[in-house]
Amino acid sequence: MRLLTLAPGVRVAFTGRRGGLSQPPYDSLNLGAGSGDHPDVVARNRGLVAAICGLTPDRTVWMRQVHSADVARVPEPPEPGPPQAGPPQPAESQPAQPQPTPPQPTPPQPTQPPSAQPPAAQARDGSFTSVRGLALGVLSADCPAVLIADPGAGLVGAAHSGREGMARGVVSALVRAMTGAGADPAGMYAVIGPAICGRCYEVPAAMRDDVAARVPGSACVTRAGTPGIDLHAGISAQLASLGVRRVERDGRCTAEDDDLYSYRRDGRTGRFAGLVWLTP
Repeated sequence: MRLLTLAPGVRVAFTGRRGGLSQPPYDSLNLGAGSGDHPDVVARNRGLVAAICGLTPDRTVWMRQVHSADVARVPEPPEPGPPQAGPPQPAESQPAQPQPTPPQPTPPQPTQPPSAQPPAAQARDGSFTSVRGLALGVLSADCPAVLIADPGAGLVGAAHSGREGMARGVVSALVRAMTGAGADPAGMYAVIGPAICGRCYEVPAAMRDDVAARVPGSACVTRAGTPGIDLHAGISAQLASLGVRRVERDGRCTAEDDDLYSYRRDGRTGRFAGLVWLTP
């Protein structure tokens, strides 16, 4: 797990897949109940991550990600509830501090996760907040988390931006929503989390061309010489076009790095996360 300071008073974290309680094929720090893992185990994994970040589980907001461009402000901490149980994400895209390794109990066999969503897990792919000590989380298994902060305005935001979300403009929608709440793109810091890289993300030529028409700079060629999409390049171009200049990338490829979950590589798998919060 990587814990970083994105900007003054702003912390970000990217989890991996080690040090949790989930059993194969979700081993072991799976944070996505929609993957088919047991909800109680996922909730305990989320508690482990919150503790490492110096937070509590009720101070972390998770979205029900649906590859949209919908963004919402989170004004107050959510009521505690079970982890989200949405459908698995399609394969479309998509450590600084040592973490303790807790004892490995034998969890109950996976059951059908509950269909009801807690109030915080609304269907959207972008959120932002001014509440200090409240972390915004993005689940990933190939799609990058895009974490944004304007410390001067006291705002942080998070977006889930895979192929569909990038093409629909979820990051642009997030930047504009934060700007409407008082942020300034010139004062923003952003980090693009791990994702499947352009060398690995092969798509049909027609799909690549359609995405490139909406997101210039995203088209690429894979290492096999086939049409591909470069999510990091496309999102970076979107941020630059909006005036966000301080952009970092976590260049790890989910398909190549065994410490990260990848739907494209493994099929049935878990989810890691990117989180951002204002320090109290």
